Amino acid sequence: MPYVKSNANKDEPVNIYYEDMGSGKAIVLIHGWPLSGSMWEYQVDALLQKGYRCITYDRRGFGRSDYPGGGYDYKTMAGDLHAVLIATDAEDATLVGFSMGGGEVAKYFSEFEAGRIQKAILVSTVLPFMLKTDDNEDGVPQNVFDGMAEGLRKDRPGFLAEFNKGFYGIKEGDKTISEAYLNIAVNRACTSSLVATLACANSFATTDFRTDMPNIKVPTLIIHGTEDGIVPIDKSSDKTTKLLPDAKYIKYEGAPHGLWYTHKDKLVDDIADFVC
Repeated sequence: MPYVKSNANKDEPVNIYYEDMGSGKAIVLIHGWPLSGSMWEYQVDALLQKGYRCITYDRRGFGRSDYPGGGYDYKTMAGDLHAVLIATDAEDATLVGFSMGGGEVAKYFSEFEAGRIQKAILVSTVLPFMLKTDDNEDGVPQNVFDGMAEGLRKDRPGFLAEFNKGFYGIKEGDKTISEAYLNIAVNRACTSSLVATLACANSFATTDFRTDMPNIKVPTLIIHGTEDGIVPIDKSSDKTTKLLPDAKYIKYEGAPHGLWYTHKDKLVDDIADFVC
């Protein structure tokens, strides 16, 4: 299995697991919380058939990457992304960040030369700043994130099973997503480090990306579901598009947070149309 050693946190180098498939224009898919690079399996399969090269990786503390005790700040995690780009020699790449993965995209442009990056796609992301503060009064209150941490520490599988109902927009009696898939989603999340799961939740909740946004100077596509109950569109992408006024903005009417799964075919088409 391919790994790259990241020295983004010089006190504790980590091995980052990645997969690099296909040829053509490179698309680097950055996973969300509390998942791993395997979340992109449907997009990878479809994009390979369309002639693209797909690179996925597991964030530190998740999937098959190392589980360090720290380094879950976005500057360090952007350094991990950079290590993957160097290891794969990806040029003219498109970065696709889902949910918390949008943070790595934004921070990358602040921390590194963007010569390797051709375009950026932000899907259901936590940008530009989630937490309610004095200068972000319509943000999410801290007690919401405190409740998430409490639930994870008390009963992680139980918390995630309930969390997934909102994640995928499941309503009472809804059978559009199989019980088997939901069980696997919980199992995959629980194979990751609890330390990483908690630390990353704190990072995406508290990191203010508003000063990073102007550094994204490549063509950008923003995608968000109008019924996202995890990262509400009015607290995230509606604001992001104001900070990136030249970006293309596509709203998926009625889509939940996990639209990469519920609207997988549409997302593949929108990614391919934008990258080409």
